[in-house]
Amino acid sequence: MFWTAFVAGFTLCLSLIFAIGAQNAFVLKQGLRREYVWELALICALSDAILISAGVWGFAWAVAQVPRIEPVARYVGAAFLLLYAAASAWAACTSQASLQASDAPRTSRRRAVLVCLALTWLNPHVYLDTMLLIGSVGTQYPGAQGSFAAGAICTSFLFFFGLGYGARLLAPIFRRPAAWRVLHALIAVLMTVIAIGLLRGG
Repeated sequence: MFWTAFVAGFTLCLSLIFAIGAQNAFVLKQGLRREYVWELALICALSDAILISAGVWGFAWAVAQVPRIEPVARYVGAAFLLLYAAASAWAACTSQASLQASDAPRTSRRRAVLVCLALTWLNPHVYLDTMLLIGSVGTQYPGAQGSFAAGAICTSFLFFFGLGYGARLLAPIFRRPAAWRVLHALIAVLMTVIAIGLLRGG
Protein backbone atom coordinates (compact mmCIF):
# COMPACT_ATOMS: atom_id res chain seq x y z
CA MET A 1 0.00 0.00 0.00
CA PHE A 2 2.92 2.36 0.73
CA TRP A 3 4.27 2.30 -2.82
CA THR A 4 0.82 2.23 -4.40
CA ALA A 5 -0.15 5.37 -2.52
CA PHE A 6 3.22 7.03 -3.18
CA VAL A 7 3.02 6.39 -6.94
CA ALA A 8 -0.61 7.56 -7.03
CA GLY A 9 0.30 10.82 -5.30
CA PHE A 10 3.34 11.29 -7.52
CA THR A 11 1.37 10.65 -10.73
CA LEU A 12 -1.60 12.82 -9.82
CA CYS A 13 0.56 15.78 -8.83
CA LEU A 14 2.67 15.34 -11.96
CA SER A 15 -0.37 15.46 -14.24
CA LEU A 16 -1.69 18.56 -12.49
CA ILE A 17 1.59 20.44 -12.26
CA PHE A 18 2.57 19.88 -15.89
CA ALA A 19 -0.26 22.09 -17.08
CA ILE A 20 1.50 25.35 -17.87
CA GLY A 21 0.16 28.21 -15.78
CA ALA A 22 1.31 31.62 -14.59
CA GLN A 23 3.44 30.15 -11.78
CA ASN A 24 5.17 27.58 -14.00
CA ALA A 25 5.68 30.09 -16.78
CA PHE A 26 7.31 32.52 -14.35
CA VAL A 27 9.72 29.89 -12.98
CA LEU A 28 10.48 28.80 -16.53
CA LYS A 29 11.15 32.38 -17.64
CA GLN A 30 13.44 33.02 -14.66
CA GLY A 31 15.19 29.73 -15.39
CA LEU A 32 15.80 30.78 -18.97
CA ARG A 33 17.30 34.00 -17.66
CA ARG A 34 19.14 32.15 -14.83
CA GLU A 35 17.77 34.50 -12.19
CA TYR A 36 17.10 33.34 -8.60
CA VAL A 37 16.23 29.80 -9.67
CA TRP A 38 16.98 28.24 -6.27
CA GLU A 39 14.84 30.69 -4.30
CA LEU A 40 11.87 30.59 -6.65
CA ALA A 41 11.83 26.80 -7.03
CA LEU A 42 12.04 26.42 -3.24
CA ILE A 43 9.14 28.84 -2.69
CA CYS A 44 6.94 26.96 -5.15
CA ALA A 45 7.83 23.50 -3.83
CA LEU A 46 7.45 24.42 -0.14
CA SER A 47 4.13 26.15 -0.87
CA ASP A 48 2.90 23.00 -2.59
CA ALA A 49 4.08 20.88 0.34
CA ILE A 50 2.04 23.02 2.75
CA LEU A 51 -1.07 22.95 0.56
CA ILE A 52 -0.81 19.22 -0.22
CA SER A 53 -0.40 18.35 3.47
CA ALA A 54 -3.33 20.55 4.43
CA GLY A 55 -5.47 19.01 1.70
CA VAL A 56 -4.64 15.36 2.40
CA TRP A 57 -4.90 15.46 6.19
CA GLY A 58 -7.73 17.98 6.15
CA PHE A 59 -9.80 15.64 3.99
CA ALA A 60 -8.82 12.63 6.10
CA TRP A 61 -10.06 14.46 9.20
CA ALA A 62 -13.27 15.60 7.46
CA VAL A 63 -14.06 12.06 6.23
CA ALA A 64 -13.49 10.67 9.73
CA GLN A 65 -16.00 13.18 11.08
CA VAL A 66 -18.53 12.94 8.22
CA PRO A 67 -18.06 9.71 6.19
CA ARG A 68 -20.58 10.84 3.56
CA ILE A 69 -18.04 13.39 2.34
CA GLU A 70 -15.84 10.65 0.85
CA PRO A 71 -18.10 9.52 -2.05
CA VAL A 72 -19.09 13.11 -2.81
CA ALA A 73 -15.43 14.19 -2.92
CA ARG A 74 -14.56 11.17 -5.06
CA TYR A 75 -17.19 11.88 -7.71
CA VAL A 76 -16.56 15.63 -7.71
CA GLY A 77 -12.83 14.97 -8.04
CA ALA A 78 -13.41 12.55 -10.93
CA ALA A 79 -15.66 15.08 -12.69
CA PHE A 80 -13.04 17.79 -12.25
CA LEU A 81 -10.33 15.53 -13.65
CA LEU A 82 -12.43 14.62 -16.68
CA LEU A 83 -13.14 18.30 -17.38
CA TYR A 84 -9.44 19.01 -17.01
CA ALA A 85 -8.70 16.14 -19.41
CA ALA A 86 -11.20 17.50 -21.93
CA ALA A 87 -9.61 20.96 -21.75
CA SER A 88 -6.16 19.44 -22.26
CA ALA A 89 -7.41 17.35 -25.18
CA TRP A 90 -8.86 20.47 -26.79
CA ALA A 91 -5.56 22.30 -26.27
CA ALA A 92 -3.74 19.35 -27.83
CA CYS A 93 -5.83 19.82 -30.96
CA THR A 94 -5.79 23.61 -31.16
CA SER A 95 -2.87 25.08 -29.20
CA GLN A 96 -0.44 27.32 -31.03
CA ALA A 97 1.48 28.24 -27.87
CA SER A 98 5.24 28.55 -27.90
CA LEU A 99 7.91 29.61 -25.44
CA GLN A 100 10.31 32.44 -26.09
CA ALA A 101 13.03 33.69 -23.77
CA SER A 102 12.59 37.22 -22.52
CA ASP A 103 15.18 39.92 -23.18
CA ALA A 104 13.77 42.19 -20.48
CA PRO A 105 16.13 43.83 -17.95
CA ARG A 106 17.22 41.81 -14.93
CA THR A 107 14.58 41.52 -12.20
CA SER A 108 15.50 42.30 -8.59
CA ARG A 109 15.49 39.38 -6.14
CA ARG A 110 12.83 41.05 -3.97
CA ARG A 111 10.51 41.63 -6.92
CA ALA A 112 11.00 38.09 -8.23
CA VAL A 113 10.20 36.59 -4.82
CA LEU A 114 7.10 38.77 -4.35
CA VAL A 115 5.80 37.95 -7.83
CA CYS A 116 6.37 34.24 -7.21
CA LEU A 117 4.54 34.37 -3.86
CA ALA A 118 1.63 36.25 -5.44
CA LEU A 119 1.36 33.81 -8.36
CA THR A 120 1.40 30.92 -5.89
CA TRP A 121 -0.87 32.05 -3.06
CA LEU A 122 -3.24 34.44 -4.83
CA ASN A 123 -4.16 31.96 -7.56
CA PRO A 124 -7.53 30.29 -6.77
CA HIS A 125 -6.63 27.29 -8.95
CA VAL A 126 -3.85 26.30 -6.58
CA TYR A 127 -6.43 25.70 -3.85
CA LEU A 128 -8.72 23.74 -6.17
CA ASP A 129 -5.92 21.57 -7.56
CA THR A 130 -3.47 21.21 -4.71
CA MET A 131 -5.79 21.17 -1.71
CA LEU A 132 -9.24 20.02 -2.81
CA LEU A 133 -8.43 17.65 -5.65
CA ILE A 134 -5.30 16.03 -4.22
CA GLY A 135 -6.94 15.94 -0.80
CA SER A 136 -10.05 14.19 -2.11
CA VAL A 137 -8.02 11.56 -3.99
CA GLY A 138 -5.92 11.01 -0.87
CA THR A 139 -9.00 9.69 0.93
CA GLN A 140 -8.76 6.59 -1.29
CA TYR A 141 -5.67 5.48 0.66
CA PRO A 142 -6.75 5.14 4.31
CA GLY A 143 -3.75 4.60 6.53
CA ALA A 144 -1.39 5.57 3.71
CA GLN A 145 -2.21 9.26 3.33
CA GLY A 146 1.33 10.09 4.39
CA SER A 147 2.75 8.05 1.51
CA PHE A 148 0.30 9.64 -0.93
CA ALA A 149 1.22 13.14 0.26
CA ALA A 150 4.95 12.28 0.12
CA GLY A 151 4.62 11.19 -3.50
CA ALA A 152 2.83 14.40 -4.44
CA ILE A 153 5.35 16.56 -2.56
CA CYS A 154 8.27 14.74 -4.23
CA THR A 155 6.75 15.55 -7.61
CA SER A 156 6.56 19.21 -6.72
CA PHE A 157 10.19 19.46 -5.62
CA LEU A 158 11.47 17.50 -8.63
CA PHE A 159 9.31 19.47 -11.04
CA PHE A 160 10.09 23.01 -9.91
CA PHE A 161 13.82 22.49 -9.51
CA GLY A 162 13.92 20.56 -12.78
CA LEU A 163 11.91 23.28 -14.50
CA GLY A 164 14.11 26.09 -13.21
CA TYR A 165 17.47 24.47 -13.82
CA GLY A 166 16.44 22.58 -16.95
CA ALA A 167 14.82 25.57 -18.64
CA ARG A 168 17.75 26.13 -20.97
CA LEU A 169 17.46 22.55 -22.22
CA LEU A 170 13.67 22.71 -22.57
CA ALA A 171 13.53 26.06 -24.36
CA PRO A 172 14.41 24.80 -27.88
CA ILE A 173 11.79 22.04 -27.59
CA PHE A 174 8.95 24.25 -26.41
CA ARG A 175 9.53 26.92 -29.01
CA ARG A 176 7.58 24.56 -31.27
CA PRO A 177 3.77 24.53 -30.87
CA ALA A 178 3.76 20.80 -31.68
CA ALA A 179 5.65 20.09 -28.44
CA TRP A 180 2.93 21.83 -26.43
CA ARG A 181 0.24 19.82 -28.22
CA VAL A 182 1.99 16.55 -27.35
CA LEU A 183 2.31 17.66 -23.72
CA HIS A 184 -1.39 18.57 -23.55
CA ALA A 185 -2.32 15.18 -25.04
CA LEU A 186 -0.26 13.33 -22.42
CA ILE A 187 -1.88 15.37 -19.65
CA ALA A 188 -5.35 14.49 -21.02
CA VAL A 189 -4.52 10.77 -20.98
CA LEU A 190 -3.10 10.90 -17.44
CA MET A 191 -6.11 12.81 -16.13
CA THR A 192 -8.55 10.36 -17.70
CA VAL A 193 -6.74 7.33 -16.28
CA ILE A 194 -6.67 8.86 -12.78
CA ALA A 195 -10.38 9.80 -13.00
CA ILE A 196 -11.31 6.24 -13.97
CA GLY A 197 -9.29 4.88 -11.08
CA LEU A 198 -11.01 7.32 -8.74
CA LEU A 199 -14.46 6.20 -9.91
CA ARG A 200 -13.52 2.52 -9.55
CA GLY A 201 -12.40 3.20 -6.01
CA GLY A 202 -16.01 3.24 -4.99
